Amino acid sequence: MLRIGAVNYLNTKPLIHDLPLLAPDAELILDYPSRLADQLAAGDLDVALIPIVEYFRAGNYSLVPGISISSRGPVLSVTLFSKVPWTSIRSLALDEGSRTSAALSRVLLHYRYDVRPRLLPLPLDAPPDDVDADAVLLIGDRAMHACLPGFQYAFDLGQEWQDWTGLPFVYAAWAVRPEVDLGAVEEALQEAKRRGIAHAGPIAARESKLLGLDAGFCRRYLTNIIRFDLGEPELAGLRRFHALAGELGLARENVDVRIYRSLAGVR
Repeated sequence: MLRIGAVNYLNTKPLIHDLPLLAPDAELILDYPSRLADQLAAGDLDVALIPIVEYFRAGNYSLVPGISISSRGPVLSVTLFSKVPWTSIRSLALDEGSRTSAALSRVLLHYRYDVRPRLLPLPLDAPPDDVDADAVLLIGDRAMHACLPGFQYAFDLGQEWQDWTGLPFVYAAWAVRPEVDLGAVEEALQEAKRRGIAHAGPIAARESKLLGLDAGFCRRYLTNIIRFDLGEPELAGLRRFHALAGELGLARENVDVRIYRSLAGVR
């Protein structure tokens, strides 16, 4: 039985829509992005929707074609709340559920603003309002709920990246461990995406009740903000991020972007 790992965030719901029905012989496991990355590296998962920086840290995965969680501009669910402007940030608390967004914040601070703050962990169960830092990075549903009135600024990292590079940003993608043959699961992942995008309205209505968010906001988020493709623009943004993260020692350098091909198809 293949083990599939996915994040239990609003922005992943279209990618796992009907997946248990489409892949009845596989096991779907939901967890935080950082934990999924660790489980995939340990061999406890066969394919997982992991933070894209973990793809470049591992160096031996392949990516399921055509699917990602990305944005071309604001993303809303990756926010750096700050008490001061970018150039005055001296300490930064990083959401422990995040790895790609943590690396992105460091890339932006280093290369765009020439800032190298002291880094602090923000545990998943810690209230971000009480953090003793100039800035705090929140991701996922926690970021969309947060207000943090004590922090004057709220920087959307998707928008910051787009403004700086002109490229989309890829936050996560389906990564496959080497020597794993997905078989029918690959088509199940593709069909889940197709169905999920087609049912964005019902997904938003259902999830908004669970999250305590406005249904219209959730619908606009899934249809107008988050993108689910992995085409040439996304690959260009992904490669640019990898080059910068690699220079900072946040990812392995010289890692190719490999697209998954069925092992049965190359024998």
